[in-house]
Amino acid sequence: MVKVKIPQSTKPWITKGIKISCVNKRKLYLDCRNSTHVDSKNHYKTYCQVLSEVIKTARNLYYNNLIAQADNKQNVTWNVINTLTNAKTTNNMDPPNINGNSFTSITNTFNTYFISMADNLLANKFSRSNTTKTNDSTKYLKQNIKRCPSQIKLYNTTTHEINKIINSQKNKTSHGYDGISDKILKANAPFIISPLTYIFNKVLLTGVFPDRLKYSEVQPLYKKGEKTEIINYQPISLYLHFQKS
Repeated sequence: MVKVKIPQSTKPWITKGIKISCVNKRKLYLDCRNSTHVDSKNHYKTYCQVLSEVIKTARNLYYNNLIAQADNKQNVTWNVINTLTNAKTTNNMDPPNINGNSFTSITNTFNTYFISMADNLLANKFSRSNTTKTNDSTKYLKQNIKRCPSQIKLYNTTTHEINKIINSQKNKTSHGYDGISDKILKANAPFIISPLTYIFNKVLLTGVFPDRLKYSEVQPLYKKGEKTEIINYQPISLYLHFQKS
């Protein structure tokens, strides 16, 4: 009697039957490698295809049951998506420093630095200019605007225009804080075009831009030099695709 050694697997959807099939697949591979018969190779190829479909079905069934039995289906769904896309949140970076002062919180350090960048640029710009500081905004406008610009007229958008803009986007998987990528947006366009058109026309009519569309996710992009020096990072803003559209 020949004992079959069943390989161990950390994947919960890999059943005992699938493990045995993997052992048989290995045997068929060895037979196929040492054989010159075409039928042996075709049988091995077909066996691999069927086994792949079985594993894929078992995996989908496992995650579907996991989501169906969860109390918080939204959180579990995103955990499943992050697992399948190999999303990693580990951070092995050493704490950065600003002007030689080290910080233990990387997130707060980057936030402090990136927020101060605009203020520093504006301070340097106005310090080199001869512009007279004044608290009277109307006086500043009169000094810098010599004539009134032409009147701007805004026309309502249409579902056809919104659909055209969405379809012009590339099929990228990158996304903002809402988790919606261009690929997902284009796939669901037929179901959301009408609500989007209503929202955009409401913005044009009232002149009020939604607060949630004013946010962006800022990520530090390393350029060159020492990775512990925060000046060697550039802020990259990830906007929602509704903002870019």
